[in-house]
Amino acid sequence: MDYFRLYFAYTTSMPPQDQTHRVYLSFQFRDGWQCQFLEQDLKTALPRKLHFASSDKLIELVKRAGGFTDQETWLMVDQDIAMGRGGLFLQLTEEQYAKLTMR
Repeated sequence: MDYFRLYFAYTTSMPPQDQTHRVYLSFQFRDGWQCQFLEQDLKTALPRKLHFASSDKLIELVKRAGGFTDQETWLMVDQDIAMGRGGLFLQLTEEQYAKLTMR
């Protein structure tokens, strides 16, 4: 594992799986990008909603929240943005999750 980390030292490591919260991000374009978050069960909405003027900010959110796991995810999000709506699962840290659950 240490050799792997040396070869890919430029990547940030994600926290262990048990220290993250898996949430679903649903987004759509309505006078900007409206983002809603759901618990992993896809039924329980988290109280915080976000609104971005540009898709660049939406992409930055997905990057910071561990949403881009592979090239296929990048392509999917790109297509969703072109359609004007979409969604994907994110891996949030404790701190990120706490910010979404605060009112």
